[in-house]
Amino acid sequence: MQSNPWLEAFQKNVSDLIARSPAADVERNVRAFMTQSFSKLDLVTREEFDIQADMLSEAIKRTNALEKQIQALEMRVTALENDKG
Repeated sequence: MQSNPWLEAFQKNVSDLIARSPAADVERNVRAFMTQSFSKLDLVTREEFDIQADMLSEAIKRTNALEKQIQALEMRVTALENDKG
């Protein structure tokens, strides 16, 4: 597509007009307000949440494996106690 100087100038003027309009100020003010509000909350990023979720999943798997291991050891102890008695 060929470059049209008039169209480019028009787009630039519209962009400049929007940047100077009250809408741009409102957007900046809303963005600043939201950023300030979110910073006061105890929020985590999605990446941090996913990392913690993965760590929790691994901890649950490890806990389940340890529970099975304890049950097996308890069964062995009970069997040894029954053999002595």
